[in-house]
Parts: sequence; structure tokens; C-alpha cells
Amino acid sequence: MLTSRKELDAELGGAARAWLDEALAEAAHDAEAREPARAGAAEVSPSASPPWELRYATAGRHCGPAHADSVRSLLLIEARAPLPSVTRLYEQGTAAERRAVLLTLHRLDLGPTALPLVEDALRTNDTRLVAAAVGPYTAAHLDPHAWRHAVLKCLFTGVPLTAVARLDERARGDAELARMLRDFAAERTAAGRDVPADLSGALTLAEITPAAPTEES
Repeated sequence: MLTSRKELDAELGGAARAWLDEALAEAAHDAEAREPARAGAAEVSPSASPPWELRYATAGRHCGPAHADSVRSLLLIEARAPLPSVTRLYEQGTAAERRAVLLTLHRLDLGPTALPLVEDALRTNDTRLVAAAVGPYTAAHLDPHAWRHAVLKCLFTGVPLTAVARLDERARGDAELARMLRDFAAERTAAGRDVPADLSGALTLAEITPAAPTEES
């Protein structure tokens, strides 16, 4: 779970708080510099790596590994990180840095443009990335076919389905998902392997018959 700035201030030491203040100020400055040019001022090219991105990479060193996700998320939000920055930080980052990107996507104004990052994470077998990839951003933007496979990826890698944002909403009445879940369970059983306990709940949702549309009076 990500920690708020107020909670971080209560938990971090003085040096770490000072570092975070400077890092967030740099992120805010970059966000302002990317606004449309005013009074003849030139815009900053989004292709250049701003200073706060270096801070992003060193967040764990300065604020501790336990707070790194939260600090990185705050930096992305404060910078109103554009797609070039988000993509660069994901592609060049460690697994922990990638996870923080995935956890923050729904807080950024990117629309569906960052879906390639989600799709990349779902191709891995790193449960930290898979769990982060099925959050609110994916629930909002991933198409039904890819979303169903994301649910199966969680089951296959042992990621609890509680990590899947809006599972109740998106799984409900999804006959194709129900078929895929039954096939997955049958394959596991035939191979003598346990069926994940949370599959049955998802299958129950998917097997719900959608209500028939009513005619407008």
C-alpha cells in the first residue's frame, strides 16, 4: 500500500524529509516548465531527462526501501509525469522502480497510452510486477480479451485475485472468462496440481447470467 506525504513525513528522519522536499520541488518545477510557453518562454523538451528522474532511481537509498514505492509515486504525481518520462523510468528501471510506475499509472493523465508498460509487466513471471499491473489503470483501459488473460496470469503465477482492481465489475457475467477459468481449473486438475482457491469466486461471478435489457416505456 502506498503511503501519503503526511504519513511519510511522520515516519522519515530529518535528512530523508529534506531530501524528499528537494526531490518534490524538482518534480513540481519540471511540471511547470512543461506547461505551454507563456510570455515568449520556450518549452522544455520532454525527451530530456529532468533531475527528478535521478531522484526517482535513488529513492530507496535516501528514504529506505520500505518507503521507496510511495516516494517514487509522489514524484511521478508531482511531476505530472508525461509518457516519455514514465516509459523511460519503466524501461530503464529495476523491478522495484517498474513496480512503482505501474502502481501510479492511474494517478497520471495518460489515458490508455501507457498500456504497453502494463502488457510488458504481464508478460513477466515477476509476481511483484504482475500484481502491480492489474490495478486501477488496467481495469480502466485494458480490453476484455487482454484483461481476461491478465486474470489467468494472476492465477498461474500465484498472485491473489484480490490484486485485480474492479474484478467484481469486470468479471460479472463474462461468459468467455468463465470458460477460460473452467478450462484452467480442468488443466490443473488433470495435471495433479492444486486449483487456486480464489478461482471459484471469480468463476461464480463470471457465470452470473447478465440481466436481460428492458424495453424503455
